[in-house]
Amino acid sequence: MFHSRLGCSSISFRHQELGEALRTMRGLGFEEIDLGALPGVCDHVPYELDAAAVAAVSATVQESGLRVRSVNGDIGDLNAELDGEGRALRQRHLDALLTLTANAGAKALVLPCGALGHNPVRSEQEDLDLIAAQLICASERGAEFGVEIWTESLHFLRFCWNLERAGLLADRLAGFDVGIVMDFSHIVAAGEDPLRFLQRHRGRIRHVHLRDAVPGNINLSIGNGDTGFDGGLKRLAAQGYTGHFSLELETRDVTNEERPAAAAKAASFITDLI
Repeated sequence: MFHSRLGCSSISFRHQELGEALRTMRGLGFEEIDLGALPGVCDHVPYELDAAAVAAVSATVQESGLRVRSVNGDIGDLNAELDGEGRALRQRHLDALLTLTANAGAKALVLPCGALGHNPVRSEQEDLDLIAAQLICASERGAEFGVEIWTESLHFLRFCWNLERAGLLADRLAGFDVGIVMDFSHIVAAGEDPLRFLQRHRGRIRHVHLRDAVPGNINLSIGNGDTGFDGGLKRLAAQGYTGHFSLELETRDVTNEERPAAAAKAASFITDLI
Protein backbone atom coordinates (compact mmCIF):
# COMPACT_ATOMS: atom_id res chain seq x y z
CA MET A 1 0.00 0.00 0.00
CA PHE A 2 2.70 2.47 1.05
CA HIS A 3 6.34 2.45 -0.02
CA SER A 4 8.37 -0.18 1.84
CA ARG A 5 10.86 2.50 2.98
CA LEU A 6 8.13 4.69 4.50
CA GLY A 7 7.12 4.19 8.11
CA CYS A 8 5.17 6.13 10.70
CA SER A 9 6.31 7.40 14.07
CA SER A 10 4.13 6.54 17.04
CA ILE A 11 4.41 10.25 17.89
CA SER A 12 1.81 10.73 15.15
CA PHE A 13 -0.71 9.09 17.48
CA ARG A 14 0.64 10.25 20.82
CA HIS A 15 -2.91 10.88 22.09
CA GLN A 16 -3.50 7.11 22.10
CA GLU A 17 -1.96 4.62 24.49
CA LEU A 18 0.81 2.56 22.94
CA GLY A 19 -1.14 -0.57 22.07
CA GLU A 20 -3.93 1.42 20.42
CA ALA A 21 -1.44 3.57 18.49
CA LEU A 22 0.27 0.46 17.15
CA ARG A 23 -3.07 -1.00 16.07
CA THR A 24 -3.99 2.27 14.37
CA MET A 25 -0.75 2.36 12.37
CA ARG A 26 -1.01 -1.29 11.39
CA GLY A 27 -4.65 -0.83 10.42
CA LEU A 28 -3.68 2.03 8.09
CA GLY A 29 -1.27 -0.25 6.27
CA PHE A 30 2.07 0.69 7.79
CA GLU A 31 4.54 -2.12 8.31
CA GLU A 32 7.34 -0.10 9.91
CA ILE A 33 7.35 2.44 12.72
CA ASP A 34 9.54 4.67 14.81
CA LEU A 35 8.79 4.37 18.52
CA GLY A 36 8.40 7.68 20.34
CA ALA A 37 10.05 7.79 23.76
CA LEU A 38 10.15 11.55 24.38
CA PRO A 39 8.73 12.63 27.76
CA GLY A 40 6.29 15.49 27.37
CA VAL A 41 6.03 14.88 23.63
CA CYS A 42 5.06 11.22 23.49
CA ASP A 43 4.56 9.02 26.55
CA HIS A 44 4.46 5.66 24.80
CA VAL A 45 7.62 4.76 26.73
CA PRO A 46 7.78 5.68 30.43
CA TYR A 47 10.59 8.07 31.38
CA GLU A 48 11.17 6.00 34.53
CA LEU A 49 12.36 3.11 32.41
CA ASP A 50 13.09 0.28 34.83
CA ALA A 51 13.42 -3.36 33.81
CA ALA A 52 9.69 -4.01 34.16
CA ALA A 53 8.82 -1.05 31.93
CA VAL A 54 11.35 -2.14 29.29
CA ALA A 55 9.88 -5.64 29.29
CA ALA A 56 6.29 -4.37 29.07
CA VAL A 57 6.93 -1.96 26.19
CA SER A 58 9.08 -4.53 24.37
CA ALA A 59 6.30 -7.12 24.61
CA THR A 60 3.64 -4.69 23.36
CA VAL A 61 5.75 -3.73 20.35
CA GLN A 62 6.71 -7.30 19.50
CA GLU A 63 3.08 -8.43 19.70
CA SER A 64 2.06 -5.76 17.18
CA GLY A 65 3.98 -7.45 14.36
CA LEU A 66 5.33 -4.07 13.21
CA ARG A 67 8.99 -3.52 12.34
CA VAL A 68 10.69 -0.83 14.39
CA ARG A 69 13.24 1.30 12.55
CA SER A 70 14.32 3.48 15.47
CA VAL A 71 13.45 4.52 19.00
CA ASN A 72 13.29 8.29 19.41
CA GLY A 73 14.47 8.89 22.97
CA ASP A 74 15.96 11.43 25.35
CA ILE A 75 18.50 10.98 28.12
CA GLY A 76 18.50 14.60 29.25
CA ASP A 77 20.28 17.75 28.14
CA LEU A 78 23.55 16.67 26.56
CA ASN A 79 25.10 20.11 27.13
CA ALA A 80 24.27 20.12 30.85
CA GLU A 81 27.03 19.70 33.40
CA LEU A 82 26.29 16.69 35.61
CA ASP A 83 27.75 15.49 38.89
CA GLY A 84 28.66 11.85 39.48
CA GLU A 85 25.12 10.87 40.48
CA GLY A 86 23.67 12.64 37.46
CA ARG A 87 26.06 10.85 35.13
CA ALA A 88 25.16 7.49 36.67
CA LEU A 89 21.44 8.17 36.25
CA ARG A 90 21.97 9.17 32.62
CA GLN A 91 23.97 6.00 31.97
CA ARG A 92 21.22 3.82 33.46
CA HIS A 93 18.61 5.57 31.35
CA LEU A 94 20.74 5.16 28.22
CA ASP A 95 21.24 1.45 28.92
CA ALA A 96 17.48 1.00 29.43
CA LEU A 97 16.71 2.72 26.11
CA LEU A 98 19.39 0.67 24.36
CA THR A 99 17.91 -2.51 25.81
CA LEU A 100 14.46 -1.50 24.60
CA THR A 101 15.83 -0.62 21.16
CA ALA A 102 17.61 -3.96 20.87
CA ASN A 103 14.55 -5.89 22.12
CA ALA A 104 12.40 -4.16 19.52
CA GLY A 105 14.81 -5.17 16.76
CA ALA A 106 15.35 -1.52 15.87
CA LYS A 107 18.39 -0.29 14.03
CA ALA A 108 19.06 2.82 16.10
CA LEU A 109 18.32 4.96 19.12
CA VAL A 110 17.82 8.61 18.18
CA LEU A 111 19.03 11.21 20.68
CA PRO A 112 18.54 15.00 20.63
CA CYS A 113 21.20 17.54 19.71
CA GLY A 114 21.29 19.31 23.08
CA ALA A 115 18.93 21.00 25.48
CA LEU A 116 15.55 22.52 24.70
CA GLY A 117 16.69 26.09 24.14
CA HIS A 118 19.17 27.95 21.99
CA ASN A 119 21.32 29.59 24.67
CA PRO A 120 24.57 27.86 25.66
CA VAL A 121 25.24 26.67 29.19
CA ARG A 122 28.90 27.76 28.97
CA SER A 123 29.72 28.86 25.42
CA GLU A 124 28.63 27.71 21.99
CA GLN A 125 31.92 25.93 21.29
CA GLU A 126 32.12 24.25 24.71
CA ASP A 127 28.51 23.12 24.56
CA LEU A 128 29.01 21.66 21.08
CA ASP A 129 32.12 19.85 22.30
CA LEU A 130 30.17 18.34 25.19
CA ILE A 131 27.17 17.32 23.07
CA ALA A 132 29.44 15.62 20.55
CA ALA A 133 31.37 13.83 23.30
CA GLN A 134 28.12 12.54 24.85
CA LEU A 135 26.85 11.28 21.50
CA ILE A 136 30.15 9.55 20.74
CA CYS A 137 30.14 7.85 24.15
CA ALA A 138 26.52 6.77 23.60
CA SER A 139 27.49 5.35 20.20
CA GLU A 140 30.30 3.32 21.72
CA ARG A 141 27.93 1.99 24.35
CA GLY A 142 25.26 1.30 21.73
CA ALA A 143 27.68 -0.87 19.78
CA GLU A 144 27.69 -3.27 22.74
CA PHE A 145 23.93 -3.69 22.25
CA GLY A 146 24.09 -3.91 18.47
CA VAL A 147 22.35 -0.53 18.23
CA GLU A 148 23.42 2.56 16.30
CA ILE A 149 23.13 6.08 17.70
CA TRP A 150 21.62 8.78 15.50
CA THR A 151 21.00 12.41 16.39
CA GLU A 152 18.22 14.65 15.10
CA SER A 153 20.17 17.72 14.06
CA LEU A 154 19.07 20.27 13.24
CA HIS A 155 16.15 20.61 15.65
CA PHE A 156 14.44 23.99 15.75
CA LEU A 157 13.62 23.80 19.47
CA ARG A 158 17.00 22.53 20.68
CA PHE A 159 20.54 23.85 20.96
CA CYS A 160 21.57 22.87 17.43
CA TRP A 161 18.62 24.72 15.95
CA ASN A 162 19.97 26.12 12.68
CA LEU A 163 22.16 25.10 9.77
CA GLU A 164 25.29 26.59 11.28
CA ARG A 165 25.09 24.80 14.62
CA ALA A 166 23.99 21.52 13.05
CA GLY A 167 27.01 21.75 10.77
CA LEU A 168 29.38 22.51 13.65
CA LEU A 169 28.07 19.47 15.52
CA ALA A 170 28.45 17.31 12.41
CA ASP A 171 32.07 18.46 12.09
CA ARG A 172 32.75 17.23 15.62
CA LEU A 173 31.10 13.87 14.87
CA ALA A 174 33.06 13.26 11.65
CA GLY A 175 34.85 9.93 11.79
CA PHE A 176 32.59 8.55 14.53
CA ASP A 177 29.62 6.26 14.04
CA VAL A 178 26.88 8.75 14.91
CA GLY A 179 24.25 9.11 12.21
CA ILE A 180 22.34 12.25 11.29
CA VAL A 181 18.54 12.32 11.20
CA MET A 182 17.09 14.92 8.83
CA ASP A 183 13.74 16.45 9.80
CA PHE A 184 12.27 18.60 7.03
CA SER A 185 9.96 20.49 9.39
CA HIS A 186 12.69 21.64 11.77
CA ILE A 187 14.82 22.89 8.89
CA VAL A 188 11.97 24.93 7.41
CA ALA A 189 10.82 26.20 10.82
CA ALA A 190 14.35 27.54 11.38
CA GLY A 191 14.11 29.48 8.12
CA GLU A 192 16.68 27.23 6.47
CA ASP A 193 16.65 25.46 3.09
CA PRO A 194 16.40 21.65 3.11
CA LEU A 195 18.54 21.52 -0.04
CA ARG A 196 21.34 23.41 1.73
CA PHE A 197 21.06 20.97 4.64
CA LEU A 198 21.36 18.07 2.21
CA GLN A 199 24.44 19.59 0.63
CA ARG A 200 26.07 20.20 4.04
CA HIS A 201 25.36 16.66 5.29
CA ARG A 202 25.78 14.77 2.05
CA GLY A 203 26.40 11.07 2.73
CA ARG A 204 25.83 11.44 6.49
CA ILE A 205 22.03 11.09 6.69
CA ARG A 206 20.77 7.79 8.12
CA HIS A 207 17.05 8.54 8.52
CA VAL A 208 14.48 11.17 7.48
CA HIS A 209 11.51 12.54 9.44
CA LEU A 210 8.63 14.04 7.48
CA ARG A 211 6.24 16.76 8.64
CA ASP A 212 5.34 20.12 7.13
CA ALA A 213 6.24 23.56 8.48
CA VAL A 214 6.51 27.27 7.93
CA PRO A 215 9.15 29.49 9.55
CA GLY A 216 8.56 29.33 13.30
CA ASN A 217 6.00 26.50 13.22
CA ILE A 218 6.89 22.79 13.00
CA ASN A 219 3.41 21.38 13.63
CA LEU A 220 1.69 21.30 10.24
CA SER A 221 0.25 18.42 8.26
CA ILE A 222 1.98 17.56 5.00
CA GLY A 223 0.65 19.91 2.34
CA ASN A 224 -0.18 22.73 4.76
CA GLY A 225 3.28 24.32 4.92
CA ASP A 226 6.16 25.57 2.82
CA THR A 227 8.27 22.42 2.72
CA GLY A 228 9.41 21.34 -0.74
CA PHE A 229 9.20 17.59 -0.31
CA ASP A 230 9.40 16.90 -4.04
CA GLY A 231 12.72 18.69 -4.48
CA GLY A 232 14.10 17.38 -1.20
CA LEU A 233 13.31 13.73 -1.92
CA LYS A 234 14.68 14.03 -5.44
CA ARG A 235 17.93 15.46 -4.06
CA LEU A 236 18.17 12.65 -1.52
CA ALA A 237 17.74 10.07 -4.28
CA ALA A 238 20.34 11.82 -6.45
CA GLN A 239 22.79 11.68 -3.55
CA GLY A 240 22.28 7.92 -3.29
CA TYR A 241 20.21 7.90 -0.10
CA THR A 242 18.87 4.39 0.48
CA GLY A 243 17.65 4.85 4.06
CA HIS A 244 14.09 5.03 5.29
CA PHE A 245 11.54 7.77 5.91
CA SER A 246 9.11 8.22 8.78
CA LEU A 247 5.97 10.33 9.04
CA GLU A 248 6.32 12.15 12.36
CA LEU A 249 2.97 13.90 12.28
CA GLU A 250 3.09 15.82 15.55
CA THR A 251 0.61 18.24 14.01
CA ARG A 252 -1.79 20.75 15.52
CA ASP A 253 -3.93 21.54 12.49
CA VAL A 254 -6.13 18.44 12.61
CA THR A 255 -8.27 16.91 15.34
CA ASN A 256 -7.36 13.59 16.92
CA GLU A 257 -10.26 12.00 15.05
CA GLU A 258 -8.83 13.26 11.75
CA ARG A 259 -5.31 11.93 12.37
CA PRO A 260 -5.67 8.47 10.80
CA ALA A 261 -7.04 9.89 7.56
CA ALA A 262 -4.39 12.63 7.52
CA ALA A 263 -1.62 10.04 8.05
CA ALA A 264 -2.93 7.86 5.22
CA LYS A 265 -3.16 10.88 2.89
CA ALA A 266 0.40 11.93 3.77
CA ALA A 267 1.70 8.39 3.27
CA SER A 268 0.15 8.15 -0.18
CA PHE A 269 1.59 11.54 -1.16
CA ILE A 270 5.12 10.65 0.03
CA THR A 271 4.93 7.16 -1.50
CA ASP A 272 4.40 8.76 -4.92
CA LEU A 273 7.46 10.98 -4.38
CA ILE A 274 9.76 8.18 -3.22
